[in-house]
Amino acid sequence: MIVAVNKVFPHDGKDYHLQAEDLGLEQACFEARVYDGGTILWRKRISYADVVARQLPKLEQDEALRSLMEKTLTTVQAAIAKGKLA
Repeated sequence: MIVAVNKVFPHDGKDYHLQAEDLGLEQACFEARVYDGGTILWRKRISYADVVARQLPKLEQDEALRSLMEKTLTTVQAAIAKGKLA
């Protein structure tokens, strides 16, 4: 299980904290959030049930989940840059 992936994205004079936090295998989802300071500006839950359904070995499952989290944060970062979030 991956606990979280974090990035800091500087944009327009602000440092946005982007976080993807695993909510556990029972829920098979993670929550992506955008923070400005300590304030949550945006959040969304993303399922990874498809990753679990593939029944990969643990290390491969963790890598697939980390990849999905990082891809999600990259998409969120692009949305901020285009003015669609935050």
